[in-house]
Amino acid sequence: MPDIKVGDTIKAHQKIKEGDKERIQIFEGVVIAKKHGKGLSGTLTVRRIIGGVGVERTFPLHSPALAKIEVVGRNKVRRAKLYYLRDKIGKKAKLKRKAFVPETPTETEEKTTASN
Repeated sequence: MPDIKVGDTIKAHQKIKEGDKERIQIFEGVVIAKKHGKGLSGTLTVRRIIGGVGVERTFPLHSPALAKIEVVGRNKVRRAKLYYLRDKIGKKAKLKRKAFVPETPTETEEKTTASN
């Protein structure tokens, strides 16, 4: 589980069953709320704008339907909950970006861990 904070832009990969087939659907948006920490009942509320309409989804952190969570970017925030974004439209809903380096291991790190 990556270190996720409020204000992060994430991609949540969710498993969806359609009949006897299973596929992964990606929901990308800003984390506006994080509840119950990293415990079993922990949840993330993610918001994005689709076709001019705000869509929010709440993801249980330990759900078997949640395949993976990727942190795409970080934003500078000064609040624990970003519910005020629900009332903002367009440029007013933008958050300031923070310098972010994804936590992907480099090739040199992979080689050193493989040799150990």
